[in-house]
Amino acid sequence: MENKLNWVQEQLDELKQAGLYNTIRTIGSAQGAWLTVDGKRVLDFCSNNYLGLANHPRLVQAAKDAVDRYGVGPAAVRTIAGTMDLHVELERRMAQFKGVEDAISLQSGFSANLTVIPATVGKEDVIFSDELNHASIIDGCRLSGAKIIRFKHADAGDLEAQVKAHMKDYRRGLVISDGVFSMDGDIAPLDKLYEVTQRHDLMLMVDDAHGEGVLGRGGRGIVDHFGLHGKVDIEIGTFSKAFGVMGGVAAGNAGLIEWFRQRGRPFLFSSAATPADVAACLAAVDLLEESTELVERLWSNADFFKKEMKALGFDTGHSVTPITPVMLGDAKLARAFSRELFEEGVFAMALGFPTVPVGKARIRVMISAEHSMDDLEQGLAAFASVGKRLGVV
Repeated sequence: MENKLNWVQEQLDELKQAGLYNTIRTIGSAQGAWLTVDGKRVLDFCSNNYLGLANHPRLVQAAKDAVDRYGVGPAAVRTIAGTMDLHVELERRMAQFKGVEDAISLQSGFSANLTVIPATVGKEDVIFSDELNHASIIDGCRLSGAKIIRFKHADAGDLEAQVKAHMKDYRRGLVISDGVFSMDGDIAPLDKLYEVTQRHDLMLMVDDAHGEGVLGRGGRGIVDHFGLHGKVDIEIGTFSKAFGVMGGVAAGNAGLIEWFRQRGRPFLFSSAATPADVAACLAAVDLLEESTELVERLWSNADFFKKEMKALGFDTGHSVTPITPVMLGDAKLARAFSRELFEEGVFAMALGFPTVPVGKARIRVMISAEHSMDDLEQGLAAFASVGKRLGVV
C-alpha cells in the first residue's frame, strides 16, 4: 500500500525542480547592516529593518528594563489577565503618533488583519480588495465569509466599476489595499481610493506595514503622506519592520477599535505581546517622534542605490519607496543570482512564486538607514559582478 504521505516528498521535489524550493538560511547575530549568516559575515540587503532599530541601544535597554519589571511573558489573553499598562500606553502613543482616535495593539501585523477584517464584515457583505494585497489580507478576507471581489492593482477606476456592478447586492462594503506593496515598492493611490469610498458610502482600510516609519512626516505612514487624517476608517500596521521589534496595530475610528476589542478573535483568544516587545515598540515611537534623521537617511540611501542600479543596467521595476526589486523573471535564475551574491558577501534572497507571480521572480533589496555609503558601494559592486557573470547586465 502506498504511503499516505508520499505526496509530500513528491511536492517538495517538484518545488526543487521548478526552482521554487526555499532554502532557509540561519542568522547568528543581531540584525544590522552586517549579519552572520550560516557562519559567514555578509552585508544584509534583505531584512525589513528600514531604520536600523532592531538592535538600537535604546530599544534593547527598554526591553531589558521591561523584563526586569514585568517578566518575560504576559501569561494570559488581553481580555482575561494579559493587558498590562505597557499595552495601554503603546495604544495611546500609537493613536497620537498616527493622528487617530484610538488604536489596538496585537501580536503581529498578520494577526491584526485576521482580527480586523472578520470583525468588520461577514456573509452579507462584500470586500473590494486590490489584486496584489498581502497574504494576511487575503486570509482575513477568506475568514470573514464576505464576498471577495478583486480590483485591478492600484486602479481606482476599476474599483469604481466593480463597486457599481456589485455593491447593490450586499449590506456593507469594505475597500482594502496595502499602502506600500512589499514586492514591488509602489504605493496605493489612497487619495483616489478614498474618493470612491466617499461616493459609495464604503468603509476604507489600508495596511501600512511597509509605510510606517517610511512614508509621511517622520514615518507616520501613508495616511499622513496623503493628508487623509480622519478619512481612513482602519489603518493596519506592524512593529516588525521599520520599528524593528514585533507586534501589530490597528488604528482609526474609536468605535471600530472598541468593537475589535470585543470581537476580534486573535485579540480574544491569543496571549498578549510580551512586555519586552511592547517596551521596545514604545522606545521606537520615542525615537521617531524626537527626530526625522533616520527616515531621511533611509530615503537618501535608497535613492542613491536605485539610481546606481539603474545605471548598471538592472530593471528595478516601478518602486517609489526604499524597496528595490531587481527583476529577473526566471525563478531558477533568481536563486542562482542570490547564491552568487552570497558568495560575494551579500545576503539578498530570491523571491519567486507564490510570493510573487510566476515569471516575475526577483531579488528584493531592502535598504536601511543603517547602511553606510561604503556598504552600498560594496553591494553595488557585487550586483555588477554577478549580473555580468550571469548575463543579466
